[in-house]
Amino acid sequence: MMKKIGINDTITIFGGSGFIGSYIVKELAKTGAKIKIVSRNPEENNQLKVCGSVGQIAFVKGDIKSFKDIEKNVEGSTFVVNLVGILFESSKQKFNKLHVEAAKNIALSCSNNGIRRLIHFSALGVNRNHTSKYASTKLEGEKAVLQTFPNSVIIRPSVVFGREDNFINMFAKLVAVFPVIPLIGGGRTRLQPVYVVDVAEAVGRCLVKDNICGKVFELGGSKVYTLREIYELVFKLIGKKKPLVSIPFIFAKVMAAILSLLPRPLLTCDQVELLKTDNVIVKTKNSFEELGLTPTSMEAVLSEYIR
Repeated sequence: MMKKIGINDTITIFGGSGFIGSYIVKELAKTGAKIKIVSRNPEENNQLKVCGSVGQIAFVKGDIKSFKDIEKNVEGSTFVVNLVGILFESSKQKFNKLHVEAAKNIALSCSNNGIRRLIHFSALGVNRNHTSKYASTKLEGEKAVLQTFPNSVIIRPSVVFGREDNFINMFAKLVAVFPVIPLIGGGRTRLQPVYVVDVAEAVGRCLVKDNICGKVFELGGSKVYTLREIYELVFKLIGKKKPLVSIPFIFAKVMAAILSLLPRPLLTCDQVELLKTDNVIVKTKNSFEELGLTPTSMEAVLSEYIR
């Protein structure tokens, strides 16, 4: 039987200073374990220290592209969570470097240091979309992790929503700013948005549940929406309706190519490729039910912060 997590344990989190990571830190701090968050700029994220007791949460400097840094930060840990990922490439950050090489190095370091369990974050649908570089490198990273460190659990969340998200909040900003809303592919792509608090709770369960090493968990919300339906929900919540204009994928690619020239593009060609495939869970996969959790309704949460 898997031992409970306690004050003598250390959980090291790579990529823990972002939106999803902050909720995972809050959840895991409840265990009493020491939480070590590896970040390039630890001084920028000190606000998360209030999520735990005095001295429980520490930020340490580390370069995810350096195996030496990874080894140094994994050493002395009991558990490791890898949240590292990017949605678009830049001159300094490449999909393969972060999704595959860094993921494998973290898994190798876990093996070298006798880590009890590694939770590795991937993304829903990566095994069903091979035309996207994001998806193909995420899938390759999953395989590398499981081969290198069998005591790993893979988590594939759908798009994650919550008060500070870059998903629903982006939809609301577009509705507020633009007179017309473009719907890529007619807005027919299906998504299964999942609440960030539910994802954090799932991580806590995956760290201690017996007989799940080597498994892949697909985490989706309680309801499937099309992109069009999500916009209509946002219209309803903010009390403002805008015309929805269908944009064929080929034109969306042209638009994305132009936007990709920006330092932080709103849309990339790779993301257009992702939208060609539905982002919903496959019933044959492990999900919240196996972890004893029930996903939260998106409508119930959005009404609290989208107005």
